[in-house]
Amino acid sequence: MKIFFKKLMLFLMILVISVGLVSVLINIHVISSTKNCIISPETASVLNADAILVLGAAVRPDKTPSPMLQDRLNQGIDLYNLKASNRVLVSGDNSTIHYDEVTVMKNYILASGIPSEDVFKDHAGFNTYNSMFRAKEIFRVNRVIIVTQEYHLYRAIYIAKHLGMDAYGVASNPRIYSGQSARDFREFLARVKDFFLSIVKPDSVFLGDEIPISGNGNLY
Repeated sequence: MKIFFKKLMLFLMILVISVGLVSVLINIHVISSTKNCIISPETASVLNADAILVLGAAVRPDKTPSPMLQDRLNQGIDLYNLKASNRVLVSGDNSTIHYDEVTVMKNYILASGIPSEDVFKDHAGFNTYNSMFRAKEIFRVNRVIIVTQEYHLYRAIYIAKHLGMDAYGVASNPRIYSGQSARDFREFLARVKDFFLSIVKPDSVFLGDEIPISGNGNLY
């Protein structure tokens, strides 16, 4: 019996080490294969992208963006003004009538003077994979500039490329955010998850009719 338990413990230890090693290698692969696609706003300005895709983050109870989201939106506004694209796609969580990231995001962008018809809302961007999948399949985006914090960009670009988009990213982290260590750990795990999703390529949670990004954002 003691020999059995020793063998079991050895097997479990080897399994844990193997899973950890594979996870580290996947993270290295995701980061190394996408880091050259993180570009400056000036470089993005000559890409003539189909859309600037701003990924959602938390909104406050008073319906204003959290600091992380505000920085993403400001970067998206700057890219639009630099003529990186004439379309902005905001993608976030609107899973209940009481929580609507994308309307807050669009209203913030409109306050900067960008025309409403140039700003599209994706209400079903519940996570990074869904946002990328829907940008490609629903909004028909082929060349995209993704805006989020740098730690998140590697995964977003990786997914987008594996779904067939010509993807680049501009980082939006002009400040230090509280709780970043916890986010970095979650991101480590999320890269592993989305590495496998990028192989399987499941459909988004919600699909629906196509909404071509070349159209009018006021119609949706």
